[in-house]
Formats: sequence, structure tokens, C-alpha cells
Amino acid sequence: MRPAGSNPLHPRRHWRAMLVLLATACCLAGHAQARSPARAGPVAAPSVAAGAATEDADTLLIGFAGPLSGHSSGVGKSMQNAVQLALDEANRKGVRVAGKNYRFKLAAQDDRADAGTAEYVARYLVSQKVLAVVGHWNSSATLAAAPVYHAAGVIQVSPASMSRRFTEMSYPAVFRTIPNNVSVGRLSAEFAVRKLGVKTLATIDDRTPFGRGLAEQVARTARDQGVEVVGSYSVSDKTSDFNSPLKQIRQRNPDLIFFGGMDWQAGLIAKAIKRLKINSRLMGSPGTVGLPFLMQASADGNGMLVLEPGAAPDKMAGWKSFRQRYSENFDTNVDLYAIFAYDAAQALVNAVRQANSIDPAGVAREMHRLRFAGVSGTIAFNEEGDLLQPTFTMYEVQDQRWMPLFQVDGGTLR
Repeated sequence: MRPAGSNPLHPRRHWRAMLVLLATACCLAGHAQARSPARAGPVAAPSVAAGAATEDADTLLIGFAGPLSGHSSGVGKSMQNAVQLALDEANRKGVRVAGKNYRFKLAAQDDRADAGTAEYVARYLVSQKVLAVVGHWNSSATLAAAPVYHAAGVIQVSPASMSRRFTEMSYPAVFRTIPNNVSVGRLSAEFAVRKLGVKTLATIDDRTPFGRGLAEQVARTARDQGVEVVGSYSVSDKTSDFNSPLKQIRQRNPDLIFFGGMDWQAGLIAKAIKRLKINSRLMGSPGTVGLPFLMQASADGNGMLVLEPGAAPDKMAGWKSFRQRYSENFDTNVDLYAIFAYDAAQALVNAVRQANSIDPAGVAREMHRLRFAGVSGTIAFNEEGDLLQPTFTMYEVQDQRWMPLFQVDGGTLR
């Protein structure tokens, strides 16, 4: 193990974690209190002037949608800042399209990680005539907003949503800068079997498109690898009581418990496993690696495993420069998913330049032809908008610190 001072995931680094590597994730299901779209008004981000419409013909408006309040506000604000940074850098270089100068402007909205609010926010951003939107954070919000953007011809690039359903809709202008949960679930299960020697498995999911889809993929792959799945359980994405499924799991004594859901719930499950004296190893979902899990689980989180998208930040060629530029512009934590938001905005900027057009359909076509070196790695998309040749890293909690264990390149475990 490396000394604490050299550990890029050490929570006391002055850049403050990268980590919250990752207060994430995840992934990916709504933590906020649900509100009716009819009541929940759009919330403008501090960096955007109120009513920021395209009054200036030379302005290209880019939307951001994510949780700027609630449990996931840390990662949401970090992603928003990363998009702002990418647009500011593009503006400094100059944006000339078809002989005319343009300036990118950000319009950010708080979807509260809630599907109903996300749909309302999407309609608001469409009314502001955005060219594209970087968002949303969790899969349920992304799936609720996607039909609205599609109907309006607005490009949507998610830096965080992994549900396979997002790109399965075959909309021509949807993309993501992280892998989908099919590849994450498959590799998580393969790692458990090949590297850990797991023979029996139980899954718990939070009933969201992300959490349930991921847990189902893990179980499916595990069965294909000869693992006995001794139980699959679902809970509310808002519950803090896991006694019922865990007591049933204790009777079956599996080698591994996989949880498809959010970091704060994963922390509670880790504590409950220790309290109930269950001897199973725990593996969580992308977005769990970060300070929130460590704070929730404390020492009970030791041994937790999570497969996250991307290489470990200190192995990303563009990480050090990105972190410095981010820190010079924003006095907030750099979350892992900020990297993917930055790359999403970079993809949009590059596609506009490559298309030499501000027509959304033309820009979307160029998005499918892009290939460039992003902070997180090579950015290129397949015909459905999924990331080509993704990289993953398996992390483990050791002495209450997240440590990278194993890197998977090209979506193949070797």
C-alpha cells in the first residue's frame, strides 16, 4: 500500500478529493424529494443570468441539467463547473462557424435528481433554444428528459447516466461519456468470479433504472460464469432500513452481496452487514467511490469494492492539468464525474467546429464522427451514442481510504 501522502484518493489532499472522487454516482437514482413539475420552477445556476435566452444572435446556448440541491448537489455543482470551464476555454480560443463569430453561454438548471422535475427542466431548456444539454446525472432523470430533447431536436450528452435504456431508444442525438451499465455489470461480475473466486451471490437494488438494471446484469453474468445467485431483492431508493433483505441473505451466506444503488445507501448497507454479522463481501455501484460513502460507513466500509468508469485520475494523462485549471476557477471539490462532464462539453465544442454549423442535426452527425483525447481518455461514440473502448477501475476501501486495485481497458477483463 502506498503511503498516505502519495495516495491520490486520500481525502485530506489539499485539492480535497479529487475526491469526492466521486460523491457520485451514482449513479444514479433520485435521492431528492420528488416534487410535482407543476410546482417546481426552474432554478437558474449562479453563473447564468436570469432568463438567459438566445437574444444575441452570436450566442450559442448550452444547457446543463443535474442536481444542484439535495444529496447529490456536490457532484452536480462540480459537473456544472466543469462544463463552464470547457465553454470558457472554448470562448477564449474563439468560436468561428461558417464565417461568423460565436460565443458559448451556459444555462444551468437544478433537476433535483428527480424524474418529474427533470422533464420540466428539459422543457424549460428547450424553450430557451439551447443547442445541446449536458445532463442529466441519474438515469431516471435522464430517461424522463430524453424524449423532450429528442422531440425538439436538442442534443443530449450525459456525463453520468449508465442505464442501457438511454441509448437503446435509438435517438440520433443522445450520447454519453461514460460506459453503460451492461458493461459495468458484466465486468463487475467477471471480476468477482475470476479475481475473487466468488461462488455464491445475492443482489439488492433500489428499483431505479440504473440500480435494478445493473444488479440484473451482475446476476445474469454471474450465472453465466457458474455462480449460484441465492437471492435478488429490491428496496426503495429512499429507504435506510435494509434489515429484511439482509436477514434473508444472512441465512444463505453468499460470498458476495452486490448493491445496485446510491452511495449513501451503500454506506448504510455496509454498516448493517457488520451489525448483523454477515460474512459476505460487499460490492457497490459506480458513483460510490468518494467521501460520502466513507463518512457514512466509517470502518465498516473496509473491503468494499466498486468498479468506476475511467482510469484512476492519477493515470489520466489530462488529469493534473484539468485539476489545476478547475482549482484556479472554482473553490469547490473536483468530483470524478466532473471529468466526464468536461469531456461532454468538449465533445460538443469540437463537433460544432467540425460541422462548421450550428444546426443541431449537423452537429449531432459530427458527434458520431468525433475522436479526440479527452481528460478521461479517448472520446468516440458508436452509432447509438455509447462510448467506444471504455476504461474502468476497480477500487477497494482499505483503512477507510479508496484505493485503485485493477484497471480494465477496452471493456475486456484480462
